[in-house]
Amino acid sequence: MPAHYLAIDQGTHASRAIIFDSLGGVVASAHRDVSLRRPRRGWVEQDADEILSSVSKCLLEPRLREIPVESAALATQRSSVVCWDRQTGEALMPVLSWQDTRARAYLESLQDRAAIVREKTGLLLSPHYGASKLRWCLEHVPQVESARRENRLCAGPLVSWLLFHLLDGQPFICDPANAGRTLLFNRQTLDWDDELLHWFGLSRDYLPTCTPTLNSFGNLAATRIPLRIATGDQPAALYACGGILPQTAYINIGTGAFVQRALTPGSTVPRGLLESVLYHDKKSTVRMMEATVNGAGAALSWHLKNTGLEGEGEKLSEWLIDVAEPPLFLNGVGGLAAPYWRPGFQSAFVGAGNATEQAVAVAESIIFLLIENLNRMRDAIGKEREIVVSGGLAQVDPLCRKLADLSGVAVLRYAEHEATAKGAAWLLTERRRSWCEKPRCFQPRENHALKDRFGRWREAMAQVLAIADA
Repeated sequence: MPAHYLAIDQGTHASRAIIFDSLGGVVASAHRDVSLRRPRRGWVEQDADEILSSVSKCLLEPRLREIPVESAALATQRSSVVCWDRQTGEALMPVLSWQDTRARAYLESLQDRAAIVREKTGLLLSPHYGASKLRWCLEHVPQVESARRENRLCAGPLVSWLLFHLLDGQPFICDPANAGRTLLFNRQTLDWDDELLHWFGLSRDYLPTCTPTLNSFGNLAATRIPLRIATGDQPAALYACGGILPQTAYINIGTGAFVQRALTPGSTVPRGLLESVLYHDKKSTVRMMEATVNGAGAALSWHLKNTGLEGEGEKLSEWLIDVAEPPLFLNGVGGLAAPYWRPGFQSAFVGAGNATEQAVAVAESIIFLLIENLNRMRDAIGKEREIVVSGGLAQVDPLCRKLADLSGVAVLRYAEHEATAKGAAWLLTERRRSWCEKPRCFQPRENHALKDRFGRWREAMAQVLAIADA
């Protein structure tokens, strides 16, 4: 009987369960939306039980349960954290989303140790990561502190909450891709770092045990299917078409946007960019140079909602073609991330424009931020030969064309809308073949107007950042 593989993709706005055949074809799928709350500025929360329920309901869909499955993989949003009661399994507070920056003030006391943090973790001090959020929970949520005192506390990345509740035996574990987004995970030892734990006032006592990406995690309680892969959504998406190529840049453009390139031996990650463990098993460890742009789909949603254009996002392709001279947008939606790292950055338009023209400016700002990060990667390890794009916004043809024009290299888009799930499932296979057909290719063209806007955007960003730093 041909093998089938189950991939669970728990993302910011939805949970999905998809069964793939041995050639990468989708056999069956289920989907459940999940909600997001923004109770105050900088606070972004989700309901832990709603997320868990959404995954469970996907797994119990009759059309999925009818198909015999060899093994399963779980990919989750990174940098989101949750605290729960070890004895009852009850969530003690909402999930603090990866977009949440409520704990940024706490990091000010650690600025003099930023270089050591970067050396140990590959990351910069940022409130988007888990450590300061977990510290905030202990200080501001009484039931979390009570559980800690009584040795009932489980705290950690969202993946650990899901594994605890979905697997037989309630294991308390975490993979390197998710652990690596806490500011507590040592990228060399692949375990929690005692010095970092001390600085953040946290303890191993209530953190999950670190495990490899590929592991015998146990069986999914609802289906009895063995789970063998646990990872983050962005790392999984990179494997959608097979193994990682060293001279390819990978960009996933969804709620946030992520740029990644494989680290070559002896190379140094430049200032403003990150190093992450993409994959780890008993035989190998794959490390990537990475950059994060928080305001991608989130920025467009923010603009459409604020200008009365909500529900008209499908017109973005048309707007990108029709609007010849949009204004500029200095994009700090969700906090300005790589390569600048200013969590409190105030977004602003530069120049006049109506709501539609401003929407184009927001879309172009995503491209501009991606190019800024690509340029820094090029300085470190040379120019990429091609860019492979995935994610919801990557389906917008004019956006891909602008990315090709400004980068000067071909942009490839495979006909795959579920890159995270497909990549997670591919990791379950023997990994001997690509699961993707021939991609759509956007060749670079001369685009003087776009290059001029990019130059003016860079100048405007530099001016605003200089004023903020003064």
